[in-house]
Amino acid sequence: MEYNVYCDESCHLPNDKSNAMVIGGIWIPIEKRKEICSRIKEIKKKYGINSDYEIKWSKISKLKRDVCVDLINYFFDDDDLNFRAVVITNKNKLQFKDIYNDYDDWYYKMYFLMLSNIFSNVNQYNVYIDIKDTISSEKIAKLHNICSNNIYDFYHHTIKKIQPIRSDEVEIMQLVDLLIGALTYSKRGLHTSDVKLEIIDLIKKRSRNSLEKNSPVRENKFNILLWRPKRSG
Repeated sequence: MEYNVYCDESCHLPNDKSNAMVIGGIWIPIEKRKEICSRIKEIKKKYGINSDYEIKWSKISKLKRDVCVDLINYFFDDDDLNFRAVVITNKNKLQFKDIYNDYDDWYYKMYFLMLSNIFSNVNQYNVYIDIKDTISSEKIAKLHNICSNNIYDFYHHTIKKIQPIRSDEVEIMQLVDLLIGALTYSKRGLHTSDVKLEIIDLIKKRSRNSLEKNSPVRENKFNILLWRPKRSG
């Protein structure tokens, strides 16, 4: 089968003073893309939200509470939607000079760690990454080679492409943003929004994961890996 993988990240800058960072992605069968995007637009329309409006974790308010709850429930109800994330804790204590070549070297490793659990040689994948200042065409090409070489896909038959995309161009990216936003908010220990806390509790209930433990390796629906620096300070 052929899959599309939609990826995003939160608190990804090296000096943003955040103690947590999340890299995550949703993957779907490629033939389900239009159906899923249409369903997300229908949920928006139900609440009087223009289909062009980009729903993001940072925009959540009480007025959008119901639409966000519906979107999270839709993710868990649709068997074609699967999520994987690497949750980095104690990011602010990383000493890149002592452990890694530099921030980019570590960044590649984290992205690879997230994606490698999704790929299988029996399928094909198209990977789309939300445009960020930290992602250039050169970095994406390097990430593509690292992921492909790991599964001996030297001619990119399995991982067909990894390319940037604007998050407002694909409805599915908005689901990714909500899920990684919730994980980041939870790991940062924030309590500034009752609506965000309610959505986090819903994710915990639907995933049957407290967000404080790693998922089983073969868990596909909602798979998280908690990563901590081996050394700090």
